[in-house]
Amino acid sequence: MSDADTSTADDGPEMVQINLRLSQAFLDDIDSTWKEQGFNSRSEFLRYAARDAVKHPEFSREGWKQIAASEHDLRSGNAALVSREEVVEMMGRDEDAE
Repeated sequence: MSDADTSTADDGPEMVQINLRLSQAFLDDIDSTWKEQGFNSRSEFLRYAARDAVKHPEFSREGWKQIAASEHDLRSGNAALVSREEVVEMMGRDEDAE
């Protein structure tokens, strides 16, 4: 086992404390994000993000890059929003089948 701290709670699984090095700018982004999204703490937000990454590995880093690029295009005026119906049509799916 590593030098991480461990503790147990009567109502849940053993929790292990880890150390993580981040740039201050990235930590500032994390802090503003967890607060804006209504998480109770930075730790809760990071657990959620890690759990989501592990449970949904099909959503790759490349997918995040595409979302970031699309967001940038929207904010800079280089792209237009599309409706849900337009997305369904582009995907060639029958909306009633959902």
